[in-house]
Amino acid sequence: MNGWRRIKALILKEFIQVLRDPSSLLIAFVLPAILLFLFGFGVSLDARQVRIGVAVQGSGAPAYELASAFMASPWFEADLEKDPRPLEREVLAGRLRGMVVIPQDFSRDLGRKDAVSVQVIADGSETNTANYVQNYARGVVSSWSMVEGIKKGTDSDFGPQLLSRIWFNPELESRNSLIPGAVAIIMAIIGTLLTALVVSREWERGTMESLMSTPVGMFELLLGKLVPYFILGLLAMLGSVVVAIGLFHLPFRGSPAFLLLVASAFLLAALGQGLLISTLAKNQFIAAQAALVTGFLPAFLLSGFVFEIASMPLPIRILTRIVPARYLVSGLQTLFLVGDVQKVLWTDTLILLLLAALLFALTARKTVRRLR
Repeated sequence: MNGWRRIKALILKEFIQVLRDPSSLLIAFVLPAILLFLFGFGVSLDARQVRIGVAVQGSGAPAYELASAFMASPWFEADLEKDPRPLEREVLAGRLRGMVVIPQDFSRDLGRKDAVSVQVIADGSETNTANYVQNYARGVVSSWSMVEGIKKGTDSDFGPQLLSRIWFNPELESRNSLIPGAVAIIMAIIGTLLTALVVSREWERGTMESLMSTPVGMFELLLGKLVPYFILGLLAMLGSVVVAIGLFHLPFRGSPAFLLLVASAFLLAALGQGLLISTLAKNQFIAAQAALVTGFLPAFLLSGFVFEIASMPLPIRILTRIVPARYLVSGLQTLFLVGDVQKVLWTDTLILLLLAALLFALTARKTVRRLR
């Protein structure tokens, strides 16, 4: 009987402890809800409303009818142009995932029942999306050809042939796009954990309060904590890139200068996130959990590493804009597969620097408040 009382007392004590510990309730109830929401609404292996360009070089009703079929497709969000060169620049910048070129003599050759071809160009830096672009384009052309054949009473061979080209990754090897993304995910974890764990350990031991009671200023303190881990992060990035090129034989078409620029901007954001976590948590276990939840999961799910951002609902797409790993994935895939596309790389770098500045400002503000 006394043993049963002790067991009941221990169970009651643990229930009270759970109710008093917000982190346990967050892990038990809030985290599963967030993950279920992300997996249910934000993660999809299908690609819908893929942004492409349609260049109609010629005139004639058939050419514009085929272009209209692409514009009306639920699978594409198409931009229409006469000249393919502006669309090429958009594909190069990563704003379009492919383009369809309807040639100048399309309507004339189709009327004569001569051989007609339509060119489909896909961005191979996203291998899954490139396959979707090709297959969906083939489906649009086949459906349009079938309808036109029925109208004209022609046989099933009526219609244009599709000529596919893949830019940046012609073999469509998935590792060429996955490994740069994997490097970004690894750096997101390392960058966040480096400062989150070490600084929270100092909070636990009381050495941080002792340090901040000295004449050291807030800027000096943050800089002193940042520089060593920034250097370690750059070395980790360099090692990852060397392994990707040397062991996996990935092409690297960019320049080391832009690699250093994008990596530095990302590390500032990731280390700033770790500092903010350690300032708020001040406990190694909680800091580690928070770093994994806010560093790894968003980087894996919302960076475009595995799942196409364009296929996510609008609220999730907006949320991805504050995930630093999104811009590192974009920057590394551009550097490895395309080269120094300055418009993409400078945009990614500036956004990362803006996120870093915001995180450091929040860290400084929260640290001052905790010591008052």
